[in-house]
Amino acid sequence: MAEHDKAQAVQRMQDHIEEHIGEAITLEDLSQAAGYSRSHSLRIFKEATGLTPFDYIRRCRLTEGARRLRDGNIRIADVAARCAFDTHEGFTRAFSKEFGLSPESYKEGPVPLRYFIPYSVLIRYLVGNKGDDIMEKKQKQTVFVYTAERPERKAIIKRGTEAKDYYAYCEEVGCEVWGILESVKEASYEPAGFWLPPKLIKKGTSKYVQGVEVPFDYKGVVPDGFEAIELEPCKVMVFQGEPFKDEEFEEAIGGVWEAIEKYDPKLHGFEWADADAPRFQLMPVGSRGYIEARPVKALAE
Repeated sequence: MAEHDKAQAVQRMQDHIEEHIGEAITLEDLSQAAGYSRSHSLRIFKEATGLTPFDYIRRCRLTEGARRLRDGNIRIADVAARCAFDTHEGFTRAFSKEFGLSPESYKEGPVPLRYFIPYSVLIRYLVGNKGDDIMEKKQKQTVFVYTAERPERKAIIKRGTEAKDYYAYCEEVGCEVWGILESVKEASYEPAGFWLPPKLIKKGTSKYVQGVEVPFDYKGVVPDGFEAIELEPCKVMVFQGEPFKDEEFEEAIGGVWEAIEKYDPKLHGFEWADADAPRFQLMPVGSRGYIEARPVKALAE
């Protein structure tokens, strides 16, 4: 079985789990999605994700339950039912084992947790076999451009050591940072990858970091190994590409990067302000297109 075929089969199982996370999911369901026998589907899923399908499903459901408890006024028994747990007690035991505190405690005072973020096996395979630089993998696409204001705020970040991009950062720091960032209840926006300006880079640390913006008066918990930095008000120019298929994500990113490199902000009375504020990228999501923002400032008169 070719590695690409295997990655596609596991991706189909991941997609089935995402679409039916609140329902009963059997190994037969997953084998049908994969297009292989149950034993083979089980084997390739564990090889690709490091988890059995049912451990993977359990962690997805517990993270979904944590999000519901964090964001809504909802009974724990209702969360358990919506996340396909048979009983309140079973959900409580599993939640406590996964996150180190009870659902009751988390509901009363949400703190940053290590959410389980199920990364796409197909994209991970394609990244590992990308060969050429992303900038060389670009496609013609419509890129929407608009400006947005960012107020004075803070960002909870985790620094690397030498990373200048996402791939190097993941090799240095690992893949669990995003799950912690996603759990921050007070987040103003979704987590992002940031290219820090020189004034925000500490000696011996990376230009590229992952983080999440929070209000300037944030007084909540900063997870171990993370720090809160202050960000000045700024204006950013946002570039958003067209929706894309998972296997075309590198081309989609490359197309937006090419658009940014060719774009002349002076046409609209701005200039790049990379020394003043972070440039940032959001997680590539095919249904909305790749999004990246670069800081700008008004041209001096």
